[in-house]
Amino acid sequence: MSVRRVVVAGGGAMGSAAAWRLAARGDEVTLLERFWPGHDRGSSYGTSRIFRLAYTDPFYADLTVRALSLWQQLEEATGRRILTLTGAVDHGPAAAIEALHESLTRLGRPAERLVPEQVAERWPGLRADTSALYHPEAGRLHADESVAAFQQAARDRGADIRHGARVTGLSVQGDGVRVRIEGQDDIRADAVVVAVGSWTAGLLANGSDGPVRSLPALRVTQEQPAHFPATDPLSWPSFIHHPGAALPAVGATADGVYGLGSVDGVKAGFHGIGPVVDPDRRDRTPDPETLRALAVYAERWLPGVQYTAPEPLTCLYTTTKQHDFIADRQGPVTVLGGCSGHAFKFAPVLGELAAALVHGQPGPDRFTLDRP
Repeated sequence: MSVRRVVVAGGGAMGSAAAWRLAARGDEVTLLERFWPGHDRGSSYGTSRIFRLAYTDPFYADLTVRALSLWQQLEEATGRRILTLTGAVDHGPAAAIEALHESLTRLGRPAERLVPEQVAERWPGLRADTSALYHPEAGRLHADESVAAFQQAARDRGADIRHGARVTGLSVQGDGVRVRIEGQDDIRADAVVVAVGSWTAGLLANGSDGPVRSLPALRVTQEQPAHFPATDPLSWPSFIHHPGAALPAVGATADGVYGLGSVDGVKAGFHGIGPVVDPDRRDRTPDPETLRALAVYAERWLPGVQYTAPEPLTCLYTTTKQHDFIADRQGPVTVLGGCSGHAFKFAPVLGELAAALVHGQPGPDRFTLDRP
């Protein structure tokens, strides 16, 4: 296996995971992150992200099983606790819940059907709608610890991790690539992995000398979940409330409501309803209407939280039209992105895919740059 000199642009979860998997192959890896360690400017910060195996799409369901194994490998390699399996409760229309049960059964993973009364008995802080499913191999990931662990594991394998290094452009030169860095000397590499999240379109379109032939449309939005005070929030399961029964399948709840416990309280949010923003010029002021709607939801469905005292936060989604990720290579340029609000759990898998792409292996058709 040939050793390659690889630059990874972007030190969030995806770029840091790619740096880990590339360094594990023995490549000479330099990770360039624009912001400071633990920053809150992108999509990878905070204390909590949902981990779950319950996808009805077999493609993603299979990827979650690989992700679980890789998260556990990362914990073992770094000695950090990243993944806490508190279990998860999906609830909503019977058809949606039965489809999830069938998916988990196909994977050979444990899952238990419940009625709302059983959910209330086990988790008094959570109220379920119509039909429910509990699956124990789910819970929460600590976002900041995840990024730190990826970078620690990459550094332990010889990677050079640099913060305060903004990549401003790429130019393909022969079979390699030149990476331009603001205020620093260019780097010449055999390959580059672009994992800059909401800045992907800007980097690949502006002053980058056409490093890729095509890029799916990316929609960058500012989302606004909130943390609600609760007794012992770390004991809560993660949960997804699917629309179509008591939860309207229109408006803010058209794609359901997600939530989980964290050190900051019980987090709850609507999926993908925020306004389109420029990641460098976004207004991080909380939207009062969204906050009120979350409080109304919590009053009815989360009796274990203080629904009158939500603490809002904002984050970025970078979404493709089909909500499929980008993991593809054109020449020496590999692109990871389009995380569409559900990729954090897949970060080590996407890092693994990026490393394979750099070494000439094909990626999934679902994740190509030139998809229809």
